[in-house]
Amino acid sequence: MARSGENIYKRKDGRWEGRYIIKSAKGSKYGYIYAKEYSEVKEQLKTLKIQSGLQAENIIPQKEEIFKNIAERWFSGKKLQIKESTAVKYRNILDSYLYPFIGDLTFPQLTHGSVEDLSKELLSHGSKTGEKLSPKTVSDVLSVLKNIVEYAGDQGIAIPTNACKIQIRQSSRRLFVFSKEEQSILCSYLLSSNDPRDLGILISLYTGLRIGEICALIWENINMKEHTIFVCQTMQRLQVQDDKNKKRTRISISSPKSACSIRTIPLPDALYKRLTKFYKVKGYVLSGEETEFVEPRSMQNHFRYVLKTCGIANTNYHTLRHTFATRCVELGFDVKTLSEILGHANVSITMNRYVHPSMELKREHMQRLSELIAVK
Repeated sequence: MARSGENIYKRKDGRWEGRYIIKSAKGSKYGYIYAKEYSEVKEQLKTLKIQSGLQAENIIPQKEEIFKNIAERWFSGKKLQIKESTAVKYRNILDSYLYPFIGDLTFPQLTHGSVEDLSKELLSHGSKTGEKLSPKTVSDVLSVLKNIVEYAGDQGIAIPTNACKIQIRQSSRRLFVFSKEEQSILCSYLLSSNDPRDLGILISLYTGLRIGEICALIWENINMKEHTIFVCQTMQRLQVQDDKNKKRTRISISSPKSACSIRTIPLPDALYKRLTKFYKVKGYVLSGEETEFVEPRSMQNHFRYVLKTCGIANTNYHTLRHTFATRCVELGFDVKTLSEILGHANVSITMNRYVHPSMELKREHMQRLSELIAVK
């Protein structure tokens, strides 16, 4: 931290650093002075003559703004470049995690130690209820912080160079996948139902659509001649602020999370035949209506009901996508094809997440060794 009213800082190597601004016709830039003693730096800042001929009275103290002010300027520009859902996420990170902990700090105070303290605080009890946050959430917070620090640097604000080098270790999450028996039970139930929501579950199970994508799917985007589904929008509930600055939520239907998520998926013949029994010229697939839709939260609740009815353990809707990808790997899909069907940004995501053999496949391969065992 700087001495009060001065741009003199104690470095980790034990030296003192003085900062000043050099003004010229071409603009302003920072200059630095280093010494073993604080008094030496202070004296040099008073008497130093800049090589360009400027006198010490032209040395202007660096204005220190608090983190929150700089972050707000960053966010004002950033939200014009990103999707609304991303802007909402950034807004929540700022208000819930960054401002309460470091909002009033100046950038010279944003040291490696202060960022480390922030990380520990969030991991231990950073939520609004005092509970610990997941490593993924804390990593997202640090990612936003890094963007703001880079923005501050571009604005000419001197910052500690090691302020955002902290990384949160994340353990790989186990992907829950329905067993073939569970998938068979679930499929039998879905095929016997006349509820369009169950048709939606069946589509997700055999195409890998995300819950937001199936909720936003309309019949106009299913080509019954070509036997394809065109995925071009997703549905989600966003948190927004009204005119009285109170937070509320609303449904948003927009383009998917990335350009790669806009894709055309060929339909398996069996799934196509099932779609013909529900087909309508217009409207949402899950409701059959043009103006009424089923939102993700309601769809997740219905999915839980279906699982309970089928005697299958409760799990997230995303398990349908994991199951689809896993079955595709087991059937020998090439990774590039599977990656495009899933709408992944690159093949490595598909490789790291799904291209791992199941226990059944491992057992099948290991059984081939039986032929090598001599039986006497």
